Amino acid sequence: DMPGGPTAKVRSEKAAHLLAEGLLATARSFGIHALVIPGDGRQPIGRGIGPALEARDVLAVLKRDKDAPQDLRARAIALAGALLELAGKAGAGQGGAMAASALDDGRAWTKFQRICEAQGGMRTPPLSKHRRDLAAVADGIVVSIDNRRIARLAKLAGAPEDKAAGIEMHVRIGDTVSQGSALCTIHAEAMGELAYALGYAVTNPDIVQIAET
Repeated sequence: DMPGGPTAKVRSEKAAHLLAEGLLATARSFGIHALVIPGDGRQPIGRGIGPALEARDVLAVLKRDKDAPQDLRARAIALAGALLELAGKAGAGQGGAMAASALDDGRAWTKFQRICEAQGGMRTPPLSKHRRDLAAVADGIVVSIDNRRIARLAKLAGAPEDKAAGIEMHVRIGDTVSQGSALCTIHAEAMGELAYALGYAVTNPDIVQIAET
């Protein structure tokens, strides 16, 4: 899974090509059949950045909640479908449909529960003690989201050490926003870490960049 974009870990097609070649060559040297799947890394996939917030996204997709992040669902289906084809369980071009079927009819959720039970039981992801929204400063359209600085913001809030800490995104590129509307919510376990994150957000106001209308 290799997302690429201006603020992703892989920033260019050339870098992605070189990294993919190296990964595939290493796999071949061990007799492993591997596949690199490029993706859109211009913005986070799903809403959560941080252990508990990401887990909630995963659970929402598995449980087929109406408000589950659809970009995460689509990426999960693409990756699972590719794996099914790579393993010879699905024909070429058929893996995505097979993965979507397992998700839609509840088999994926049932299997996930069995995996959790085998590892000590299902647990509810914890909730953060402190939260603060970052608001849009003007009406406009979201034109970019800085992945690296969003990750930094989540770390300052306490993630991943504090499992409930992180960032919950409320917008995606192309969304229309109004002044004062929430772009994201900072989740923290301690007021000090919330203050660190808020201070960073103040000095980096274009983490979510808005083109005014």
